[in-house]
Amino acid sequence: MQDYKNKSDETLAALAQSGETGAEEELLNRYKSAVRARARKFFLEGGETEDLVQEGMIGLIAAVRGYRADGGKSFKNFAFLCVSRRIFDALRAADKMQECEDFDPESVSEGNTPEDFLLADESQAEFRFKLTSALSDFEFRVVTLYLDGMSYASIARVTGKDRKSIDNALARSKKKLQKAFHV
Repeated sequence: MQDYKNKSDETLAALAQSGETGAEEELLNRYKSAVRARARKFFLEGGETEDLVQEGMIGLIAAVRGYRADGGKSFKNFAFLCVSRRIFDALRAADKMQECEDFDPESVSEGNTPEDFLLADESQAEFRFKLTSALSDFEFRVVTLYLDGMSYASIARVTGKDRKSIDNALARSKKKLQKAFHV
């Protein structure tokens, strides 16, 4: 049996991807409390914090299985992004379910076909790819949090940086994204 305790997160991710379940379990155990802490910051109406923890753990598993060391990102940052996205997606889905309760079928206009929704999803995937390609880990994290509606102060608190760093990261990101999107 291999000793996984002294291995880096990046090494464990590579081992997990090659089929070593012990390495995956070690990573999941290392980050379990961080996922729980992240989920506790949100309240899912009609649900439990445990639901968000489960969503976060699914995001962590996706991070373990999808991490690529050649991308230049640390596993820790990649995992944080995957966990946060999964939790935010669950929160958005819960919000949409609330909206569906008030859904009026007569309000649907023509043009909202399944193909339109598929094209919108492809656009969003392309947008995320451009974001991750153009921005550093920190800039991507700041932009993601900002786009999720967080204030500068909240982003500073979550990232452990001061507000000026957040402002500078958003300014750099704006320039990089203008260049990436040819604006």
